[in-house]
Amino acid sequence: MAADASAEPRAWEQVLQHIERRLLDGDLAPGDRLPGERALAAELGVGRSSVREALRVLEVLGLIRTHTGSGPTAGAIIIATPGGGMSALMRLQVAASGFPVADIVATRLVLEASVAGDLAAASAVEPGPDLAAADRLLDAMDDAALAAPDFLALDAAFHLALAEASGNQVITATMAGLRSGIEGYALAGLARIDDWHAASARLRSEHRGVVAAIRAADAATARTRMHDHISGYYAQTSPDRTFATPEPPPHPADLDEVAVDVVPTGENDIT
Repeated sequence: MAADASAEPRAWEQVLQHIERRLLDGDLAPGDRLPGERALAAELGVGRSSVREALRVLEVLGLIRTHTGSGPTAGAIIIATPGGGMSALMRLQVAASGFPVADIVATRLVLEASVAGDLAAASAVEPGPDLAAADRLLDAMDDAALAAPDFLALDAAFHLALAEASGNQVITATMAGLRSGIEGYALAGLARIDDWHAASARLRSEHRGVVAAIRAADAATARTRMHDHISGYYAQTSPDRTFATPEPPPHPADLDEVAVDVVPTGENDIT
């Protein structure tokens, strides 16, 4: 049996929620600098790696820009105010943990199957999408010493990395917004997995299968493998074991490849 998963937010989520609230409340504005990693970590009682992860999500959302090194330009600076659609996306991140799990899964099936197919289609043209970040996360998940919650955090980061590789900023921001909800249901499902070693091996194999299909420029297979990967974990860990996800719809590009021959029956032939 896998280790129990806490319902409390993970450390990086606590940092993210803290900064998001200040942005949404107007306490932070464009041009303001966030405290350094060390100061934020001490203020919130978390590790610096958790601060870095939260800043990465905010940078994906286009709200901050980070500079490495030292000096007056180092650190993170606010570059946008979350108004309109971005405000909705940030509130999505804050609220995602309260959404029905089935709704999150259904949304992932639509978005991520599309991402996998689009990445595969892009692989047909050099130089193809940059999958280096996804590859690094796959290698990190191969560590046999990883605890299940840490594995699932890397798993969520892998899916976000594929969204980032697609270059679609709306999908990437939406996936970043849903991340806490995704990790939440994945962690909650651990208690229903009898053999975590076997389950994690299967998940690693499925991840690499998706990436292999992307690199092979096989869009249909990439979409199907991503769909089966997401729906399979949910089916295994959902309290409702009768849950069934629909088959992925055909992509318009696939329909173009299907030839339909109309053969006359001869019944209405005029002689």
